[in-house]
Amino acid sequence: MKILAIESSCDETAAAVVEDARTVLSNAVASQIDEQKLNGGVVPEIASRRHVENIIGVVDSALSDAGTTMDDIDAVAVTYAPGLIGALLVGVSYAKGIAYAAKKPLVPVHHIAGHIAANYISHPELEPPYLCLVISGGHTQLVEVKTYTQFKIIGRTRDDAAGECFDKVARTLGFDYPGGKHIDEAAKSGCRTAYKFPHPKLGDGGEYDFSFSGINRRHKLGPQQRTKGREAQRVRRCGVFSENRQRHTQRKADVCGAKPGLH
Repeated sequence: MKILAIESSCDETAAAVVEDARTVLSNAVASQIDEQKLNGGVVPEIASRRHVENIIGVVDSALSDAGTTMDDIDAVAVTYAPGLIGALLVGVSYAKGIAYAAKKPLVPVHHIAGHIAANYISHPELEPPYLCLVISGGHTQLVEVKTYTQFKIIGRTRDDAAGECFDKVARTLGFDYPGGKHIDEAAKSGCRTAYKFPHPKLGDGGEYDFSFSGINRRHKLGPQQRTKGREAQRVRRCGVFSENRQRHTQRKADVCGAKPGLH
């Protein structure tokens, strides 16, 4: 079975042809990073307009690169939520139109379910049940994957998501959007124990929940004055931030994974 998959939930227009749920025959992407970083982040209206301009060419490229036409496609899948509503509308509308014209089934896909399913491409041997850590945009979740289509959220962020924390700290340190890659690169040579910060602790049943707003704020209010204009200090702060974020995420995943009855 060959599926044409369309994604437009944020600032990238993407389309792929996937065979038998495990093999990617093509993957075409139109990125908006160069334009969006001028604004320090994604502007929804700009993202939506670029999707309108790009989607026909991206889908055509995906079909061409896979050596297929719509006659070879068995179904059309599209991200329907969550995401930027205007951006999603472009992908869903185009998917509806092309599926209707080609007389193919239309499969709506939840954004987070799509992230979970991507593991089957990287690890074809993977089968439910298992525990999955999902980090995507405004979402940071621990999900119990019971079957291919049944999920239970065990833990989630109470405030900022991991990606939002990256971007906020990166802006404080003077990095361009998207900040994650800049922090990761700098952290490779930064001392991860240069500064000590407390780790988030949540009460009120938050054993498996995350909180990144405190990590973000502590790094903003940390040795900021001493690091301004000094690259060595900035690199150290990247190392400490990466260590704090990673340990917080890993600790929650470990605790959840050790719970009896969870896979």
